[in-house]
Amino acid sequence: MTNTIPGLRFGEFQGFPALLINTPFSKAAISLFGGHVLSFVPTGFEDLLWISPNSKRPPDPIRGGIPVCWPYFSKQGQPPDAPQHGLVRTLQWQVTHAERTDDGEIVLALAAPEVPEVPMNVILTMRIGRALEQALTTVNLSKETVRFTQALHTYFRVADANRVQVTGLDGLTYADKFDNFNEHTQRGDWNLQDARDPGRSDRIYADTGNHFELIDPAGHRKITLATSGSKTLVVWNPGAEFIKTFADLPPEGWRNYVCLEAANCGAEVIELGTDDSHVLQQTISVAALTAH
Repeated sequence: MTNTIPGLRFGEFQGFPALLINTPFSKAAISLFGGHVLSFVPTGFEDLLWISPNSKRPPDPIRGGIPVCWPYFSKQGQPPDAPQHGLVRTLQWQVTHAERTDDGEIVLALAAPEVPEVPMNVILTMRIGRALEQALTTVNLSKETVRFTQALHTYFRVADANRVQVTGLDGLTYADKFDNFNEHTQRGDWNLQDARDPGRSDRIYADTGNHFELIDPAGHRKITLATSGSKTLVVWNPGAEFIKTFADLPPEGWRNYVCLEAANCGAEVIELGTDDSHVLQQTISVAALTAH
C-alpha cells in the first residue's frame, strides 16, 4: 500500500524503523511501534518534535515525539505494576489506509491490535501537510458502558525551555502532580519561572479551551496546538533535578522540550455506551515569531 504512494516509504529515523513522509509542505516520520509520530518538520522550520537521544528501543517505549497513551493516562485507575501510559504504545500498529491528496498532503490511518480484556478498539488517523492533524478514535465494542482516559503526549522541541511561554491557560485550575495533585489556579501564561514552584511542571489543567500557543523566543517560532474532544491539557517539564530519575532522558534534556498533552484524564474520564465512539483530535502548526 505505502510503496505505491509518492512521498511515502518505509525507512529509518534516528535508528527507529519508520514510515517516512515527504510532502510539498513538510516531512514527517512515524513508527508503527506504538503508532508513534517521531518527527514533523514543516518547510522552513526545524523539527517541531523532540526525541530523546537516550531513548530506549523496542520493545521498550520510545521517549519523545507523540506517544499514544491509551486506554489510560499515566497509571490512572490501574494497579501499581501496570505499564505507564497505557497498553498500545508498545504494540505494533498496522497501516489500514494511505493516500496522497491532490495537493500532495498524505493521509494515513493506523489501527492498534486488539488488547485482551479491553472491550474497545482504537484507530489513529493523520493528515500530514501544512499542519499535522491527528484524530484518535475509540470505539466501545461491548454491551456495557466503558470508561477510559487518554492523551496524545506531545514532546515539543524548544530552543530554551526557560524562555518558553504557553498561552490559553490563564485563570484555569490545575492539579499539580509535584504537589500531591493539590489544585491551584494559573496566573498568566505558563512558564517555568512560576513563583510557587519554579523550574519544573507536571500539571493537569481542567476545563480547558481548545487553542494553545507555545511561544519559543529563542527558537524564533510560535507553535499552535488546536484540540477537540479534549477537556484537559497536561504541561510537563521535569526540570533539572527530577529528570535525573529517567534513564532514557539526558540530564540537560529538559531544556530542549516542553510537553503539551491533549488529554482526557484526572477528573475528566470518558464514558462510552454500547457501540458509541469518541474522537480526540489535535492539529499542530507553526509560524515564525516576528520581532517587536
